[in-house]
Amino acid sequence: MNSISIFEIFKIGIGPSSSHTLGPWKAAKEFIEQLDESFDRIEVQLYGSLSKTGKGHATDIAVQLGLSGYDIESIPVDDIESIIRRIEKDQKIRFNNREFDFTPNEDILFERVTHSLHPNTIIFSSLKDGEKVKSQTYASVGGGFIEKEKQEKEEKEIRQLPFPINHGKDILKYTDQRNCNISDIVFQNELIIRSEEEVQKKISELVDVMLECVYRGCNTDGTLPGGLNVKRRAKGIHQKLLGDNNYSKRSDWIQAVKGCKKEFRQVNQWISCFALAVNEENASMRRVVTSPTNGAAGVIPAVLLYYYLFCEYEGDKDIQKFLLTAGEIGCLFKKGATISAAVGGCQAEIGVSSSMAAAGLTEVMGGTPRQVLMAAEIAMEHHLGLTCDPVGGLVQIPCIERNAMGAIKAITASNIALASDPEDAKVDLDTVIKTMWETAQEMNGKYKETSEGGLAFNLPVFYPEC
Repeated sequence: MNSISIFEIFKIGIGPSSSHTLGPWKAAKEFIEQLDESFDRIEVQLYGSLSKTGKGHATDIAVQLGLSGYDIESIPVDDIESIIRRIEKDQKIRFNNREFDFTPNEDILFERVTHSLHPNTIIFSSLKDGEKVKSQTYASVGGGFIEKEKQEKEEKEIRQLPFPINHGKDILKYTDQRNCNISDIVFQNELIIRSEEEVQKKISELVDVMLECVYRGCNTDGTLPGGLNVKRRAKGIHQKLLGDNNYSKRSDWIQAVKGCKKEFRQVNQWISCFALAVNEENASMRRVVTSPTNGAAGVIPAVLLYYYLFCEYEGDKDIQKFLLTAGEIGCLFKKGATISAAVGGCQAEIGVSSSMAAAGLTEVMGGTPRQVLMAAEIAMEHHLGLTCDPVGGLVQIPCIERNAMGAIKAITASNIALASDPEDAKVDLDTVIKTMWETAQEMNGKYKETSEGGLAFNLPVFYPEC
């Protein structure tokens, strides 16, 4: 299996969906950057889940931003609306020194059938005088990862990791041999890819985006876009919990939250508030960290903040240990199953994020490697079979609340593991990953992010036609 860095699991992106927004954006940008032939128009065909829920997931917007060459991590999110309005008005897209015709309503085709390549398939074609010049088919396979159809094998430098990990049992072999923590092993693997300073810098960048996302979400009210008229709730919960505390910047806000009551009910509400805040921002096309996906982006920050604010936080090293461990669990699910709801339902998103968070929390709470993997297993075990049925094709109902539930389950899984002897466990992490993949393959397609079953089907009045 190919090695995966934790920084491929944790990506800085823009909502609402890593597979429907982030992936198509990256594919569009890659396609436009490789064109060197003369062309005067580009046509985009969306298949499967990208077609059926593309409007709700802003796939059409993402494609236009990618074809315009905008970078996901650096684009000012407040400029997105004006950029899309300009394209619609001018019926043209500008990329570098080029300008080509593009009419969104005509050149983005929602095919509403499933392509044989993948449930999330997108085809870009450049045209000259109505004739196709070049065409490329991509699959958006979850978490912002994209793959080309019939891609020629490139000469790639194979990463010779000191501790290659494909299964949970590999982790235990290495930690037993070296008598160390999981995060120590993962850190050594990351040092093959980048320097220690680069690892620390990237972790700081991720944490900064996570904190800013929670902060913004806790201080923003109103109604989410998309037509469902879902009201933001994080700010209201936040105000009730924080009371009359005043703050003018994020650091002051953190100290104010630290000073609040730490009774079970309040802490529980804070965890839910943090998760809701992130995913309300995600639904509003704001900047988030895929963890491992956009739709599940609230679980990791909520659990990380739970530890930072309400447990015995001991410094920045704890955050590094948390994310290294959580990221490696995400890599295991990516390799052994899927992190795409269009392939495996919501178990592949909220389930995986909850498993990741449970592992990260157990690591920093002093759990043994076996307890860490046990926590990850417990969290996923109780998400098995979770379907993806977004109402109206939007990452709002039931997605936002599911992040709060995933965070709480992660903490519960960690507590159970820390109080248990893993030798008594009947199910291990490798078994639950295998089971999740089998469940994904057998799940009915209408429950895989198509809005054709479940809540979406029973609330059809909300469905926006593509």
